Amino acid sequence: MEHPLFSPLRLRSVEFANRIGVSPMCQYSSQDGFSTDWHLVHLGARAQGGAGLVITEASAVLPEGRISPADHGIWKDEHIPGLARIVEFLHSQGARAGIQLAHAGRKGSTKPPFLGEGAAQPEDGGWEPVAPSALAFAPNYPMPRALDRSGIDAVIEGFRLAAHRALKAGFDIIEIHAAHGYLLHEFLSPLANRRTDGYGGSFENRARLLLEISQIVRAEWPAHLPLSVRISATDWAEGGWTPDESVRLAGLLRDLGVDLIDVSSGGMIPNAQIPAAPGFQVPFAARIRREAGIPTAAVGLITEPAQANAIIAQGEADMVLLARQMLRDPYWPLHAAAALNEQVAWPVQYLRAAPQGSPARAPAARPENS
Repeated sequence: MEHPLFSPLRLRSVEFANRIGVSPMCQYSSQDGFSTDWHLVHLGARAQGGAGLVITEASAVLPEGRISPADHGIWKDEHIPGLARIVEFLHSQGARAGIQLAHAGRKGSTKPPFLGEGAAQPEDGGWEPVAPSALAFAPNYPMPRALDRSGIDAVIEGFRLAAHRALKAGFDIIEIHAAHGYLLHEFLSPLANRRTDGYGGSFENRARLLLEISQIVRAEWPAHLPLSVRISATDWAEGGWTPDESVRLAGLLRDLGVDLIDVSSGGMIPNAQIPAAPGFQVPFAARIRREAGIPTAAVGLITEPAQANAIIAQGEADMVLLARQMLRDPYWPLHAAAALNEQVAWPVQYLRAAPQGSPARAPAARPENS
């Protein structure tokens, strides 16, 4: 391969065919947390499109961990068969399958975004959300209940059982969601965490819950399969979580057996001033990779093939994860390869539309380690 974007990446025993991944994107299309034909087609199309990794949307580890009543979930065994169906198809297209385990915290019990903003009412399936402290995200969001010791223990156990279910469904990699203002990020940030017990105050205390969950998921997840954590590298707000703390946290996660840090930013407060521009979050991924000595994934306004390839070529990250661009073009990896004059395999069913000389990608067998 001439372009490192299309070189393989190995994490533990899992090899990804290239450095392109589909970032988790909520679809708000579930009932009682179940995956549907929409999820199969949405995720499957991006595997057909040549992504080396396809990650499901945020999947709630507890019912109260959903963002909205229409969120995807993995809080009960009945969710496993639908997930396994999706994983099997992703594998058949040569993609590795990831699942993001999540808890929405104080941003839970809200309406799906295409149905309006703010709190979901009880008659619409709403509930009382939980958080590190009784601080609402915004005036039109529900007031959360501060978690007590038993509530924290339930969250930890929810993540453990979700990892167990993810393994049964055949996933290759788990991502723990600790970004974008959701529960684990809320514990990290002083803007949402006003606790005075062992889970609040100092950096060590604010990081405690994420580290405990990472440790218990790592113990539940087989040693030969990789584990990722998504973080917001900065809150983009005075008094909030900082890039320096992100580097420190990444080193602690590395020591616990985390294999990849998925580096995003923001989401903690509604009025943060975020200087969004192409690749604006890549420097955070590069710094964490360099200073914490752990592989990273870069995200955020990565849209062009040459841009994505340069991120990998310059050692700023080990993988790029695309979100909105993958919504616009599920076949972005195939089109990126053509733009960079790389020969990559096309689905055998679509070969007639491929650039001349493209190899065929026949349906693949299920990976042995999944």
